Amino acid sequence: MRINRERGTTVLLVEQNASMALNVADYGYVLENGRIVMEDRCAVLREKEDVKEFYLGMKAGGVRGERRWKKRKTWR
Repeated sequence: MRINRERGTTVLLVEQNASMALNVADYGYVLENGRIVMEDRCAVLREKEDVKEFYLGMKAGGVRGERRWKKRKTWR
């Protein structure tokens, strides 16, 4: 972040920790099986329901609600 901020240098970050990556980066891509399935500014990606559930571990319903593995991602 410091190199980007101080020098204006673009940095490519490849990270599996979605929470950390979305908090550090300005723009993000979500890849699955080598394909880009979503892309947007990180502030927008953090608010998408699919990103919250499948990559950030946040679910709107309770524990006894719909099972995670039965729900389909909207981009498939």
